[in-house]
Amino acid sequence: MATKAVTDASFAADVLQSDKPVLVDFWADWCGPCKMIAPALEEISEELAGQVTIAKVDIMDSTDTAAKYGVQSIPLMVLFKNGEPVAQKLGAAPKSQLKGWLESVL
Repeated sequence: MATKAVTDASFAADVLQSDKPVLVDFWADWCGPCKMIAPALEEISEELAGQVTIAKVDIMDSTDTAAKYGVQSIPLMVLFKNGEPVAQKLGAAPKSQLKGWLESVL
């Protein structure tokens, strides 16, 4: 399962009402570190397909959602469980660290 693009319009249905945890990657096209971690997130989404959905929110297109969750620096990854943010990680990291962090908070 590849990462899923989420917008202001689809955020509630895709993230808040999801029946499994959703890792939301807040990113932007102009963000170098965001582009660096994108392939790792794609791989992690395949490896943990049954456990978590990985969603991507472009903060330039979905400004309401970014503002609601206080996104000031990117990349910012926020894990949602049962519609609530339960953990977050700021900044780029190697795939092993991203996956390890995600597995520890799932």
